[in-house]
Amino acid sequence: MPRNLIFYIAVLLLFGAGIAGILQVGAELRPAPAARLDAPATPPAAAPDGLAATLRDNLHHPFAILLLQVLVIVAAARLLGAICRRIGQPPVIGEMIAGILLGPSLLGTLAPGLQAALFPADSLGPLRLLSQVGVVLFMFVVGIELDVQHLRRRADAAVLVSHASIVVPFFLGVAGALFLYRALAPAGVAFGPFALFMGVAMSITAFPVLARIIEERGLSGTHLGSVAIACAAVDDVTAWCLLAVVVAIVRAGGAAGALPTVALTLLFIAAMLFLVRPWLARRAALRPPPDNGRGAGLLAGVLVFVVAAALSTELIGIHALFGAFLAGVAMPEDAALRQFLRERMETFSSVFLLPLFFAFTGLRTQIGLLDDLRGWLLCAAIIALAIAGKLGASMAAARWTGMGWGDAFALGALMNTRGLVELIVLNLGYDLGILSPRIFAMLVLMALVTTFMTGPLLNLLAWWRRREAPAAEAPRHLAT
Repeated sequence: MPRNLIFYIAVLLLFGAGIAGILQVGAELRPAPAARLDAPATPPAAAPDGLAATLRDNLHHPFAILLLQVLVIVAAARLLGAICRRIGQPPVIGEMIAGILLGPSLLGTLAPGLQAALFPADSLGPLRLLSQVGVVLFMFVVGIELDVQHLRRRADAAVLVSHASIVVPFFLGVAGALFLYRALAPAGVAFGPFALFMGVAMSITAFPVLARIIEERGLSGTHLGSVAIACAAVDDVTAWCLLAVVVAIVRAGGAAGALPTVALTLLFIAAMLFLVRPWLARRAALRPPPDNGRGAGLLAGVLVFVVAAALSTELIGIHALFGAFLAGVAMPEDAALRQFLRERMETFSSVFLLPLFFAFTGLRTQIGLLDDLRGWLLCAAIIALAIAGKLGASMAAARWTGMGWGDAFALGALMNTRGLVELIVLNLGYDLGILSPRIFAMLVLMALVTTFMTGPLLNLLAWWRRREAPAAEAPRHLAT
């Protein structure tokens, strides 16, 4: 027998026997009376009988439930996202649908016991907090993707189209609140906050989803793609500023009480854009390009900066998401740096954390509340109002700037995309108590429909152009 193996066995036997002897002696000991002052008042629970009982009890632990939720949510989101990609839709639509299917609208209806076991009421707090971390990182990535130089080059068309696509839907949302307030507003909510929030909800464009659609359809670098990106960026900035004001008014209980919050918000924006952004640009110029070897410290520093900005706006009273968005906007215009941060932040947040947000939204969405014809008619009216305001206003403004009807229609369809950003806004309104569960479900359906219809509308336009092309070429052919 080799020498090392003999030594190994001897050590195991010697120290194993010593441990067993110590445990045997210690079994006869009892704690001193003074030590019992800190002992629990109730004896520990008896160990469960059998392996199955042990596994069942361990599964009821809060952390085990959270891990199981993450496993189910991410798997469902990836599956539905892949299906949507196969049919030519953005994967985010599948992820949004997966979240709703896991909630009371489907799983809670078909298997209420399973849904209650998978998402017990006391587990939603940790799930919500974890999902909010993903949304904060997502909003930072949205801010990174905002190209300020691109906005300056397209400022004339972008400002006109984007502001038309905000003012008109905002007006329609506020006007529609006149008819929706008595039937759908929560008890105790004044008309002003409800109407203002409806205006903001109608005005949102999902800048990230729009950018993905433009990239997937090969529109990047074209006039239509460039104008759409610029319009969506201006739309996002304006809509988030409006939302910040509305949140400040709601939390302060009125416009007058919101003035200090608005003043602090403007001061924070000015500091981020005119002090922090130039300072970060100077710091970035002195650093080598980030790579896998030197990127860990940079990533940690940026995460600290994002969290600090989010905490600042949360303390001001307008929500942490606005601070994360501004942190992204304040990043230096270094393409390598932005690409490095986008790859690290977006991959983790979109694959792991954002599906949790979709699921949490789905748990709040009770489509079963639309249980009568009147409810579905109101939902259809909200969807029609959203499409008319966003697509119609964008199309009309684009036509005014000199675009052809086809490109103007395509731009309107792109601006009508609401996606994840709309769900973020709706959850904020739900948390503030502005939206009742019934109108929340209606607005979630509106976000799904307006996002889903973008691809088919662009396909319809492409088909129409192919159909019209032979007719346009016929005279030239006959002339030859």
